[in-house]
Formats: sequence, structure tokens, C-alpha cells
Amino acid sequence: MNIKEIEALIKFVQKSGVNEVEITDKDFKITIKTATQQVVTVASAPVMAMPAAVAAPAAPAAPVAAAPAPAAESKLITVKSPMIGTFYRSSSPDKPSFVNVGDEIKQGQVICIIEAMKLFNEIESEVSGRIVKVLVDNATPVEYDQPLFLVEPK
Repeated sequence: MNIKEIEALIKFVQKSGVNEVEITDKDFKITIKTATQQVVTVASAPVMAMPAAVAAPAAPAAPVAAAPAPAAESKLITVKSPMIGTFYRSSSPDKPSFVNVGDEIKQGQVICIIEAMKLFNEIESEVSGRIVKVLVDNATPVEYDQPLFLVEPK
């Protein structure tokens, strides 16, 4: 695999929204991680040096986009996932969502379900307030400590 192919692969991974891709061949192994904006190449044959500019185009965009958001949302509380699993907004597809944007919530109220290892765990709010934003789509995987909701405290 040459540098042009690796650069094309990096661009494809960035556009696809995948967090990590690993390709193993008889001569090399390449892992591309987009969540941390790093490219790691480990090879059992000759090691290919990656120019730093390959992963750089995506890095400047993040700080520029993220800079205004914290100032506007500084008083908001982020409700984070306590576990890895699949996020669900309701107890079943035909039931209404536990909470929606604009809903008032109380401490201890069930706000979502996270399925982990075929167990459905009800996630309760640790704060009282109003739901400002739902940060995760229904039926999508979530990681530990991933932001789920933004809440304006009472």
C-alpha cells in the first residue's frame, strides 16, 4: 500500500463517520482512528512514515466549531452515559419517548434506556431541570461517559 492509497483511505474513513478502521495484510497492518484524529501504522515489513499533514485537515475545523458552543452552553449540565451499550429514548418502538426537548425532568426520573449485554438498564436523571437538547439518536451505540442530553438546571 502506497502513500496515495493510505491518504485516500484516511479521507474515506473521515467522510464515512466510522471511528476506527483496521486493515491487515501479509506485509503490514494499518489502524486509522478518527475519534482522536490519529493515524497509527504498525508494520512487520518496512514501516511507512506518515506525513503529519495527512490527518491535519480535520483537526483545525473542530476547535473553530467548538469554540462558540461552550460559551452559550456554559450553564447547561451534560447528562452522560454511565455505560457502553445501545441508547433508546423509549421502552419500546410503539411507546412515546421518556423525555423530549423542552420537558421538565426531576432527579431520579427515567430519561432513557441503555441496552448492554441483552439487559435493558433504565437511566435516571441525576439533576432536575429542562431538557435543552438530545445529543444521541435513538437505537444508536453509545460509549461510557458519552454525552446524552443537555439539561438547563432549575
